[in-house]
Amino acid sequence: MKDKNLSCLTKGIIRENPVLTMLLGLCPVLGVSTTAAGSLSMGLTTLLVLVCSAASVSFLKNIIPPRFRLLCFLIIISAFVSTADILISAYLPRLHKTLGIYLPLIVVNGIILNRTELFASQNNLKSAILDALGMGTGFTLIITVLGIFREIVGAGTLLGFRLLPDSALILLLPPGAFFALACLFIVFNRLRKVC
Repeated sequence: MKDKNLSCLTKGIIRENPVLTMLLGLCPVLGVSTTAAGSLSMGLTTLLVLVCSAASVSFLKNIIPPRFRLLCFLIIISAFVSTADILISAYLPRLHKTLGIYLPLIVVNGIILNRTELFASQNNLKSAILDALGMGTGFTLIITVLGIFREIVGAGTLLGFRLLPDSALILLLPPGAFFALACLFIVFNRLRKVC
């Protein structure tokens, strides 16, 4: 039982990482990952929404009529995203501005919809929460690593501190996001062969 719980938790980090194996959530990954702080914030917000949504769906799965399942999932996810949006807007307005349109778009993030539909709606509460924690951690890890790389190489800074005298500004533009993600795919595929 302990191995099953550990597998539920860790599979989303490397083996079944939602971004690098299923290509889910690419919109915020590419759009927000220009800074380490913005990337980490988006990752943690998505993680929180994913865990809360998965727990709610798993808890309510027997009450929700099958015919309205997807609609109910979207309403549940929307409630958590709206709450996060309001709280971030009220208490962290600069962060809210940084995340921009990508924050409300968490509602239709493929990772959250995928995990609530395929896993949380078919498993018990504990497994759903562990799966959501693992998938959310995998997403947060990838978007943060990408943000750190793009900020250091693209702007020459990390969290506002100058690290490099020169920078490759192309990495802060959309083509740079694709290039950085391609580099991450290469590293990830090498790690998967080792693990």
